[in-house]
Amino acid sequence: MSVNTILDEIENLVVDGKRIPLTNRSLIDEMELVHLVDNLRQELPLEIQNAQQIMDSKDALLNEARTEADQILANARDAAEKMTDESKIVRESKEKAELIMEQAAAQRKELIEASYQQARQLRVNANNYANQVFDHLILNVGNALAVLNQAREELQKMPVEPEMPEPEPQQPQQPMAPANYPEE
Repeated sequence: MSVNTILDEIENLVVDGKRIPLTNRSLIDEMELVHLVDNLRQELPLEIQNAQQIMDSKDALLNEARTEADQILANARDAAEKMTDESKIVRESKEKAELIMEQAAAQRKELIEASYQQARQLRVNANNYANQVFDHLILNVGNALAVLNQAREELQKMPVEPEMPEPEPQQPQQPMAPANYPEE
């Protein structure tokens, strides 16, 4: 289950909770909320791991670009060393070698800049995604916490024992007339 799906379920749990009459509060299933938060705890490391994999692939791409650029430079140097002939040929070879070196250096620079740009963009995207996940999580958990606190306050306001009605005052009793007993 993805982080966004879990957050949507938490939000639905809060929104679909039973409303307490005459208040803007609702009751939610605590066990279901705890279960969803546990699922979220399990999924967040996976999302962070995915972001780390993106960062690792950026590093691999940079290393590959450097290796390729170094190989181009090594090839250019080899080509320049092989072109050691007499004056005109040597001069032309040196010019070609310099041109190849400049092109290789320019190509290396372009590859490295492109790699850094891609890496920066990957990092920005990963950070933006992580921030969105945390913002969404903070909002939903904050809302759920507010609802739980309100429910707790309402519960604490309720009396523990039911109120007993006051006894009604009793009418004073009339003294009883002496009984007429038959004489013996």
